[in-house]
Amino acid sequence: MTEHGGGTVKDFMHRYLEVVPHHSTVSAVAGRMSVRRIGCLLVESNDPTQGPIGIVTEADLVRKVFAEGLDPMATKVDHVMVSPIVTIAGGRTMLDASQLMETHHVRHLCVEEAGEIVGIVSVRDLVRSFVDAESGPVRDLDKVYRPLSVLMATTIATIQSDASLRAAAERMREKRIGSLLTIEAGEIVGIVTERDLVWKGLADSQDPDSTHVSAVMSSPLLSIDINRTIRDASQAMAERSVRHLAVTDGGKIVGVLSVRDLVKMVSIRDRPRFLAKT
Repeated sequence: MTEHGGGTVKDFMHRYLEVVPHHSTVSAVAGRMSVRRIGCLLVESNDPTQGPIGIVTEADLVRKVFAEGLDPMATKVDHVMVSPIVTIAGGRTMLDASQLMETHHVRHLCVEEAGEIVGIVSVRDLVRSFVDAESGPVRDLDKVYRPLSVLMATTIATIQSDASLRAAAERMREKRIGSLLTIEAGEIVGIVTERDLVWKGLADSQDPDSTHVSAVMSSPLLSIDINRTIRDASQAMAERSVRHLAVTDGGKIVGVLSVRDLVKMVSIRDRPRFLAKT
């Protein structure tokens, strides 16, 4: 671990890289994400010596394809990928990775060594590194009363379960969020995420205008009590392979907690140190 806690990027990065050709269709990319159960893919050019030229994530597919009404069978991945790729050296700290993600509004960074991309580090890896650290910003938050109340989003975005997938994508893009709680008969019954739209919508060639949110949403809604710890929330997300939890107080939903929320406070508190280094 580094003096700031959390370890270095190379300690937590994933070395196996999923790469697709730049001429791949969005439909094929969504299918690969669903099969591999991953949230991003690197995009390569025709030149094998050039290395990856971009990265495409679930958020890109939802906001740039679903919400825009593009045909996933005809749209090529190089039309929606992010390029150039945001990179970080393997020897940098996970705190530095957190700052770069926050600065560039991304959930993944490519790890670069000797001019080559050798791995990927995600926001989930950040959470794992900070929660597992024996000291550092997350450990400091354990001393705060109801730390989940500090981290969670209290403005709850919702959508009717009979709304279309495109309507869900448009709302996610508008609010720049990755999930919506779903409502039936005035009651919250589940959640629909970017991952649901990509894995169960795009990958399965569902019509975004005629398919209802209820067909892809996750229900029942997974929740955590507001009095639980950050470690509890992180473990619950990891064990259930989810990135969002409803936060309850006395059985009532009072907020939504995402993986990104778990590290956002870390980035804010560490900002002075990061700026002093750069």
